[in-house]
Amino acid sequence: MSGPNRLTIAQARDALAKGDLSAVELTDACLDEIAGAGALNAFVHDTPDMARQMARAADARIRSGDATAMTGIPVGIKDVFCVRGVPSQAASRILEGFTPEYESTVTQNLWDAGAVMLGKLNMDEFAMGSTNEASCYGRAVNPWKGADGRELTPGGSSGGSAAAVAADLCLGATGTDTGGSIRQPAAFTGTVGLRPTYGRVSRWGVIAYASSLDQAGPMTRTVRDAAIMLGAMASVDPQDSTSADVPVPDYESLLTGDIRGKRIGIPREYRIEGMPDDIAALWDKGAEMLRDAGAEIVDISLPHTKYALPAYYVIAPAEASSNLARYDGVRYGRRARLEQGDGIVEMYEKTRAQGFGPEVQRRIMIGTYVLSAGFYDAYYNRARKVRALIRRDFDTAHADGIDAILTPTTPSAAFPLGTMDQSDPVAMYLQDVFTVTLNLAGLPGISVPVGQDSQGLPLGLQLIGRPFQEGDLLNQALALEQAAGFVVKPDRWW
Repeated sequence: MSGPNRLTIAQARDALAKGDLSAVELTDACLDEIAGAGALNAFVHDTPDMARQMARAADARIRSGDATAMTGIPVGIKDVFCVRGVPSQAASRILEGFTPEYESTVTQNLWDAGAVMLGKLNMDEFAMGSTNEASCYGRAVNPWKGADGRELTPGGSSGGSAAAVAADLCLGATGTDTGGSIRQPAAFTGTVGLRPTYGRVSRWGVIAYASSLDQAGPMTRTVRDAAIMLGAMASVDPQDSTSADVPVPDYESLLTGDIRGKRIGIPREYRIEGMPDDIAALWDKGAEMLRDAGAEIVDISLPHTKYALPAYYVIAPAEASSNLARYDGVRYGRRARLEQGDGIVEMYEKTRAQGFGPEVQRRIMIGTYVLSAGFYDAYYNRARKVRALIRRDFDTAHADGIDAILTPTTPSAAFPLGTMDQSDPVAMYLQDVFTVTLNLAGLPGISVPVGQDSQGLPLGLQLIGRPFQEGDLLNQALALEQAAGFVVKPDRWW
């Protein structure tokens, strides 16, 4: 019999409610699994004492009849979320030793719902990356292996979250998505990753990368679990000026699987040159699945898609260069060792040079360049105009009655660690080709595991929804999940 750590959130909730399982037993099963999974390097700050204390409180809450769907559910937290009393570094040396005295809104919402914290999860430094190799903790490893036995990337930047969920170390995990950092790792690991509408989930207490693009969301094994977890994470938050004043529905209650009459768009611009045959075939198969479920499949055009990637890699680094200016070694985090005669300028320079990794340094320099006086209009303002055109493309599709848009999540399956040449960062940036458009437009998107490539590695399809219609989007994703019937798990080697 498989351990309780292999249960879905929905299954665990039901078992806890019936008394067939206790939160302490469930938490201990996850902690035991984490202890034996060091090879994955998914968890980077363990909190076993906190977990057991929260589990005991959850059991008491369940006995009192005051439980929510997340009460007693053990989860992992991406290292970009501040948790009171727990190191929160965003996988960067520059935040070494930083232990916040406050709680992010997302994690507070989860604790209020009774969830159990197992620890902090690996990620790319400051969420900048697509392979989880840009981390001060070392790289996270995908539980899936290639046919040749090589270790694969779990994707990034939420690679630790994806690896932990896929390997059954936790029942769910938080992620953040600035250009695809929830959906791409989900596709690489055969899990579900939901990026909500911008403003649906509070960014307060989340260490910022690009403030107009960042959005937190759940990473789970099933669509139903994503609905349950999003319901706990989402809230209207006065501490976040970009939080939308939109009530949070019961997302799980909206899951019927009935999508008859829904119009699903297939954007012709996403059929890029060089798309692998496996992914093209899966995309066609996904459209057929949705048609068989009663949806109408419509060919659509999103004409400004080809400009999305360059616009994103102007806007995101520009915001990063501004957000990361605060890390100077003065108030908290790492401070470089100074030589006699060094002044404040030398301290800033040495601290930032030693504290930031190569990819973060690269993006800070790009951002500073495009914001400089001579290039602001040529790059940054032009990228903002392109962003408005991309949003208009989606608005036009929605005005034409399109309920959701179906695309591949990634241009490839997971690839071996160490193969993304750091001297050619554009190759890594191209991993975001299918995901960045909806970040620029502020729309919700979800990646659902639908099939496997010729080597047996998982592949995901992405559904892009209407603003603040996550319930509708999750229901369409459920129909796709049910039709695909993806239940394959990686062979345990770690």
